[in-house]
Amino acid sequence: MQQILKGYENIEKALKEVGSERYLLVCDASFPFLPIKDVFKPAAVFDQFTPNPLYEQVCKGVELFNREQCDTIVAVGGGSTIDVAKCIKLYCRMNTAVNYLQQECKDSGIPLIAIPTTAGTGSESTRYAVIYYEGKKQSVTHESIIPNYAILESMLLKSLPLYQKKCTMLDALCQCIESLWSVNSTDESMVYAKNGLQMIMEHWQGYIEDNNEEDARYVMMAANYGGRAINISQTTAPHAMSYKLTSMYKLPHGHAVALCLPEVWMYMMEHPEECKDPRGVDHLEFIFEQLGRIMRCDSAEKGLMMFRTIISSLDMALPHGNDRKKEIDILVKSVNPVRLKNNPVPLTEDVIRQIYERIVL
Repeated sequence: MQQILKGYENIEKALKEVGSERYLLVCDASFPFLPIKDVFKPAAVFDQFTPNPLYEQVCKGVELFNREQCDTIVAVGGGSTIDVAKCIKLYCRMNTAVNYLQQECKDSGIPLIAIPTTAGTGSESTRYAVIYYEGKKQSVTHESIIPNYAILESMLLKSLPLYQKKCTMLDALCQCIESLWSVNSTDESMVYAKNGLQMIMEHWQGYIEDNNEEDARYVMMAANYGGRAINISQTTAPHAMSYKLTSMYKLPHGHAVALCLPEVWMYMMEHPEECKDPRGVDHLEFIFEQLGRIMRCDSAEKGLMMFRTIISSLDMALPHGNDRKKEIDILVKSVNPVRLKNNPVPLTEDVIRQIYERIVL
């Protein structure tokens, strides 16, 4: 069972409770500028990876972990940093002579402590990680890579660039919304998603516009709720459609998924009779109504309008294509049909094309 602790003063407590004597610190380029950097006394530091981490980079982290005979991993950074740490944990007891992606995943037993420096993915509380192998995205999933401890310190958000704050906050917002309508949602995931969505709606402006510390605490907690929600329900069509937008137009993930979500939402509201969720059309329409209310509106339609208003106020621009028709063809073919299965209303290839045509200028 994961422990979620608030405040960086809990780092020492977590290390003591897992019995760590030598830990590997996994961090990104922002680490030297963090106000809590002096708290850490690692046996080794691994920071040789890119924002979309490569399999080969993770292998170097595994090699360093074993060479230094570490007993714990501490991840300090955004979603990519935590993903790298998760994969090091998963692979560090595997056969080094065989590609780790081809081996059976087992719990390595290595403790993992995650300290997020952004408020977006909620990766510190999920069983998912993403790395790239031979140019292709690899989704790594295993229950054992959920960090033993997630330590939330909102002070770390204060110095984030404004655009990064916008993108990560939007990722958290989209995860909460998608989790609510996912066909895999449960009573537990819905509680997490509703809590996260409500916190974002109440505090996103103070966080983004005023850099208010109290609002930052709530947004960081909301992102964690979003992570816990999608850890159960998984994401849906907006996330599935966002990945190629990110790589093709160099859009951060939160920006890309926020452009997809309102278009998918609108289509589903216009075609509720196509709902494939076993709980039926009434359930889906109830979820839409709840979304509207949590977003401080008196109808589902106005909830969608509120989402569009937030995107507009944050100035999240649409991408411009150089060869628009060809690029849309590539985008349509890129969507993973497995991820689409979590969506309550099926999206045909023609519908996906129409959605991309509204997104790409």
